[in-house]
Amino acid sequence: MGLVLGLCGNEIEELSMKIIEDELGETSFSKKELAIVKRVIHATADFDFAKNIRFHKDAIKRGIDALKSGRPIITDTKMAASGISWTLLKNGKSQIITPISFKECKSLAQEKRGTLSEAAMELAAKFSPGIIVIGNAPTALIKVIELIKRGILCPDVVIGVPVGFVNAKESKDELLKQDLVPYITTIGRKGGTPVAVAIVNALIRLMHSIDE
Repeated sequence: MGLVLGLCGNEIEELSMKIIEDELGETSFSKKELAIVKRVIHATADFDFAKNIRFHKDAIKRGIDALKSGRPIITDTKMAASGISWTLLKNGKSQIITPISFKECKSLAQEKRGTLSEAAMELAAKFSPGIIVIGNAPTALIKVIELIKRGILCPDVVIGVPVGFVNAKESKDELLKQDLVPYITTIGRKGGTPVAVAIVNALIRLMHSIDE
């Protein structure tokens, strides 16, 4: 495709989605899973995510239900929180909380001799979160899995897609092994905050399409 000029924002997005659909071709994803996969590829321009994304069978339904009921969304970073679209969310019921920004997070991390991300997930438990969003910190995902197994955290769904070379793959492998809480994750090293945000915003879009 050559240079395309004279398109507005919506037209660029529509053309991008058409290109993604054409390059993906036939897939084994359900309609709702495919909507999420396309948004992840749109955010990253990386078609590898069509091969390495994994959905728990109940994840999409539980995520949409959490949004409809207004349960809190916990993010591992401020960047993830800022990327979740309030315009899409519309009803504004779900509070977006980033515990790593809390003053007590640093003192708790020092007390527990752990990372800020681990401490943040411990603080998250008191908010009874519906959706936990982790795109950056493997230690946050490892702590979430631990707290779930201990019965301290019981979210509706975990979006766990940390990126990197140390514990990113391994933390996601652990998420895949457990069946206590539905998840959306990726295998391997790839992931990141843009991926996590794209998944959340895709769930919000799906919530509205069901309501319409």
